[in-house]
Formats: sequence, C-alpha cells, structure tokens
Amino acid sequence: MKTKIKEKATDMFLNYGFKSVTMDDIASAIGISKKTIYAEYNNKTALIEDCVMNKICAINEGIDSIIAKGKNPIEELYEIKKYVMSHLKDEKTSPQFQLMKYYPKIHENMKSLQLSKMQKCLLSNVERGIKQEIYRPNLDPEFIARMYYSGINSIKDQNIFPVDKFPISKLMDDFLEYHLRGIVTKKGKDTLNTIINSNQQ
Repeated sequence: MKTKIKEKATDMFLNYGFKSVTMDDIASAIGISKKTIYAEYNNKTALIEDCVMNKICAINEGIDSIIAKGKNPIEELYEIKKYVMSHLKDEKTSPQFQLMKYYPKIHENMKSLQLSKMQKCLLSNVERGIKQEIYRPNLDPEFIARMYYSGINSIKDQNIFPVDKFPISKLMDDFLEYHLRGIVTKKGKDTLNTIINSNQQ
C-alpha cells in the first residue's frame, strides 16, 4: 500500500503542485481513507520527502543508463535534459519552485543529492568533450560543471523567469544551447547545430 500511495502522490504533486494537493485529494484518487495514508506517513511533509527522494533516485538511475551509452558529450546533455523533463512535469506547476517555497528543508536535501550527482556527471562530460575536441581545451572542467549546475537551478526561479513568459521546456532548451555555445570548438559547434536542427524538424 505504501508504494501505491507514494506513486499516486508523486504523480499528483508533479501535476498539480506540492502545496495544492491535500492528503484528502490523494486518498480520494486512490480510493482509500485518509487514515490509511496516515498509517504509512505521519504527515504530508513525510510523504512529500519520501516522494521527492524516490523520484530523485529514479532519475539518477536513468541518467546513469544514458551516460553508459557512451554518446557524444553534446548529445548526452540533450538526452539527459529530455529524460529529466519527461519525469518532471514542470510545465504546469513548477513543482521545484513550490518545494523551495513551502518545504525548504526537503528542497535543500534534494539539491544536495542533485549537486553530488550532477557534479560527477558534468565533470565527466566536460573532460570527455575536451578529449574529443568538441569542447575548448582551455576550459576548467570543475568551473564549467559548477556554472552549468548553478545556471540550471537559477532558471527554475520564477521570480527571475516567470513561467508565463518563459515556458520551462523552451527555457531549458535555450539555456543548454547558451551553455554549449560558450564552450564548444568549431567541431563541437557543427555537432551542436546538427542536433538543434534535427530537434526543430
């Protein structure tokens, strides 16, 4: 029952927002009593924390499987972005923004997990890109990895990028292109343009 509650709650939180969805809503959607949920979780915060951490672990596993394919580093970043976007339904409610605003401790824990994971992935990506001569040789991989991670988190701030003016899917695309154009070589630029053109068709 706990797994069923967690799966349904995660889907509802991502679709409608962490603040908007109540325990009554979740119980009604599953067809159980609210008491049954409280038998598994002491409160809504505990349920949200379990949902968030479970989702992060699932996304991390997916990222690992993408990296294991050994793709071109530019293609890899685009595939990871596409994969993450398919799991986080940010377009509707920007759940991470709600998480940051209403459940800051959970958001901080999530960021800590993300930072640890993304630093390794991004560092490896930059180093491989330099070796393959699609990223500039004079880059500091640690700096580039941290700048990219920092930028990804900044564009999720709706105070800076209100969702009505900057739809999240386009914002992610624009940011990734912005990042890559600053670090690619001529060879990398050709690869980047090919990917962007194929995505627009």
